[in-house]
Amino acid sequence: MKQSSRRQSREVAFCLIFEWSFHGEDLESMLKNAVDGRGLEPDPFARELVEKTIDGIQELDALIEQYSETWKISRLSRVTLSVLRLGFCEITRMEDIPLGATINEAVELCKKFATEDEASYVNGILGRYGRDIDAGGEESNSSPESALPVENG
Repeated sequence: MKQSSRRQSREVAFCLIFEWSFHGEDLESMLKNAVDGRGLEPDPFARELVEKTIDGIQELDALIEQYSETWKISRLSRVTLSVLRLGFCEITRMEDIPLGATINEAVELCKKFATEDEASYVNGILGRYGRDIDAGGEESNSSPESALPVENG
């Protein structure tokens, strides 16, 4: 699959994970509503990302909590939380996706749908996790590169 196709798939997956964060509905209902209501039909890669993210939500949220250190999940914007869930899913539950590509794509999603500060935060969180797994799973004591604005509403 070409990079642009994967980028589009990630964007569709992000939109669906973001939507799921509001409603928590089952995947099949959400996909049917997305197709019927918006013509948003995920390809197999996007669908796999969404399925694996939702199936592993507790594990992914625990990683986000651990690596966010001073930020509780409840203080993260839904955009940032959805991007982090997607990024951690790719890193921990998908094979053959380079770490750098996952981090870059997550940062680009944040730049498109959030702010530069949130993109820097996502880069710091996923980058630190990546360094930890490269170092054999040791926890890092460094903090994310930037503070993250609190979600409005």
